[in-house]
Amino acid sequence: QVQLAESGGGVVQPGGSLRLSCAATGRAFSSYNMAWFRQAPGDERKFVAKINWTGHPVQYADSVKGRFTISKDDAKKMVYLQMNSMKPEDTALYYCAGDLLDFEDSVSSYDYWGQGTQVTVSS
Repeated sequence: QVQLAESGGGVVQPGGSLRLSCAATGRAFSSYNMAWFRQAPGDERKFVAKINWTGHPVQYADSVKGRFTISKDDAKKMVYLQMNSMKPEDTALYYCAGDLLDFEDSVSSYDYWGQGTQVTVSS
C-alpha cells in the first residue's frame, strides 16, 4: 500500500510554469505505475499524464502534450509534473494516483490517490 501527498500548486499567469510534486510513503513505490489527473469545477476528473513503473513509456492527454512533463525519482519516492506554457483552461485540482497493475487513463484504474493540489491560471 502507498500513501500519496501532492504539493506545489498555486496561482500562475498565463504562459507561466509550475512544478507539482507527489510524495509517496509506503513500500514498493518503484513498482507503481503513476499518473496525474485533474478536475475543474463542475467537471469530471480527467487524465493528464502517466508514467510506467519502469520509467517508460510516458503518455499525455492531447490537451497538455508538448507543455507538461511527468517524471519520477524512485530513490526519493517522488513523482513530478512540470507544467509550462500554462493556459487558463489548465485551472483545476490536480491529483496524483498510483496502481501496481493497471497502466490506463481511467480514474477507476488507480487504487491510490492523494488529496489534490489546486492550480489556478489567471492574469
